Amino acid sequence: MSELTAGLEIHQQLDTRKLFCSCPSQLVEEDGLVLLRRLRPAQSEMGKVDRAALAEAEKKLRFRYQAPPGVSCLVEADEEPPHAADEDATNVVLTVSALLNADVVDEIHFMRKIVIDGSNTTGFQRTALVAMDGYIELNGKRISVPTVCLEEDAARKVEAKKGEVTYKLDRLGIPLIEVATGPELHSAEEVRQAAEILGSMMRATRRVKRGLGTIREDLNISIPGGARVEIKGVQELRMLPVYVEIEVRRQQSLLRIKEILEERKVSPIQDKVVDITDMFEGSRSKVIASALKSGGKVLAVALPGFEGVLRSEDGNLRLGAEMAQRARTKGVKGIFHSDELPAYGITPEEVDSVRDHLSLEAGDAFAICSEKASKARAALAAAVERGNEALEGVPEETRDPLPDGTSRFSRPLPGAERMYPETDVPPITIDSGRRKRILDNLPELPGERALRLSEENGIHVQMTKQMVNEGTDLIFEEIIAIDPSLASVAATTLTSTFTEIEREGLAPLDIDEVEIKAAFSRLVAGDYAKEALPDIFRLLAKGSSLDGAVEELGLESMGDEDASQIISRIVSEREDFVRSKGMGAVGPLMGEVMKELKGRVDGKKASELLRSEINKLMG
Repeated sequence: MSELTAGLEIHQQLDTRKLFCSCPSQLVEEDGLVLLRRLRPAQSEMGKVDRAALAEAEKKLRFRYQAPPGVSCLVEADEEPPHAADEDATNVVLTVSALLNADVVDEIHFMRKIVIDGSNTTGFQRTALVAMDGYIELNGKRISVPTVCLEEDAARKVEAKKGEVTYKLDRLGIPLIEVATGPELHSAEEVRQAAEILGSMMRATRRVKRGLGTIREDLNISIPGGARVEIKGVQELRMLPVYVEIEVRRQQSLLRIKEILEERKVSPIQDKVVDITDMFEGSRSKVIASALKSGGKVLAVALPGFEGVLRSEDGNLRLGAEMAQRARTKGVKGIFHSDELPAYGITPEEVDSVRDHLSLEAGDAFAICSEKASKARAALAAAVERGNEALEGVPEETRDPLPDGTSRFSRPLPGAERMYPETDVPPITIDSGRRKRILDNLPELPGERALRLSEENGIHVQMTKQMVNEGTDLIFEEIIAIDPSLASVAATTLTSTFTEIEREGLAPLDIDEVEIKAAFSRLVAGDYAKEALPDIFRLLAKGSSLDGAVEELGLESMGDEDASQIISRIVSEREDFVRSKGMGAVGPLMGEVMKELKGRVDGKKASELLRSEINKLMG
């Protein structure tokens, strides 16, 4: 994937109070008071309105805000000016900037970044540039870190329904550090490695939050001939390479579509939407029948020259899916296009009738939408606009990540018009004394930390490096604080076992740290053997509680006498084999023994008991 060019932005929540008030930064279940708002785009200081803000405004949504007491106040409700920026949060960002060898600015000035998707009650996000021109070392080369910023997190989306979105204000205002690399990553693996390195540097401060949702990555991806596309809000590190690889394939397919359309000398689609409702009276399509029953219409538009690129037979070309995503931004459930018809209850006869009505020729396609006339017309216009963009190749846009590694259109890429100065927050002067205090109290760098953990605990440095990069080094130290003898089994579990569980499609790094520590505490207490840990963590990764996992696996403690009875039976059943091999039978039989014991007896103890039973048989 050498043709790939990617940049990475990491947004990490800081473990301090909120950025512009004294509320604690924690999430709660309580709803609290409810506020209702509508947001509208405003001009920047340059007198222009950002295109991404305009796209959001066209959705005409109403926003409902839940303001739980204790974790939100008048600042989050935009009924009181912001307070001065939190000093602890600022110091954390200054510390990370120093670890990245970045140049800290003399004065930190906050800006307003227009965001009117409802996630900020103000209609903008406050963000400040803290440092510039840093770098990280990756595979023997420097990857630039042009900017390090301090900003406030957005409100938490609770529910979205027709015409209204509900947010909770507990997350709004939690401090975020934003670290951006230059467009210097050229493989999916480099993207993952860069994210690991940056994450380990931020965790080194011991002042960042942990757990799902506390860190989010934005990917900026392009290929030669393509365009910069931002996939915004990836939450799982392990999924970064998947999003990169799928986006590269998507852009490659769009470039192939452009070539095909150029070869056919296709002209831009004319936005001539026609009403074909009469053709679908009594249609067996549930979607169309439902729309007509509620007073909707069936509208169609011709797509000359687009046949076979909306969805190719091999499934590699899917422009129709891209057009449908644009159509959905207008409030419809989707569109039908001729490359996927007849299907969904639409008959071959109905398809032929539409083609005849639109006077289509060989190689032409069409799209239809059944909805209220105004919505259907707007949806088809958006689909046509996306179709015409295909003549140019890959459009610049922001896309939302989906769980399977694909993405969908969200909005156009924002421009410089979205930024303007924040006049309510005073600037922060970074004097020489503060710089010195930060530099004199820097935490260990990830490499140094990995080496120390290796030497202190007798663990191979590759294992400690993996733990530091993946962020499990802190929980490792908490586990060995329970009992230092756990070092080896804890390191093996957090590296090899977790990697194995990840390959099964699970997310062991998302397991609650309280449960992880409890699992090792019960191991020390003798509730089960270390051999049971992989199965325990496999169930924890599936959402089970520790008690539930222990019960499901039948891990009640087993004494030597009960274990000996099971092992004696195994030896007796394999008597001929044991007599022929003698003590050489220990190795081959251990797998069967441990399977029968189900992690209720330590491997060392099981081996001793097996040897004892073989000695008895051999007499």
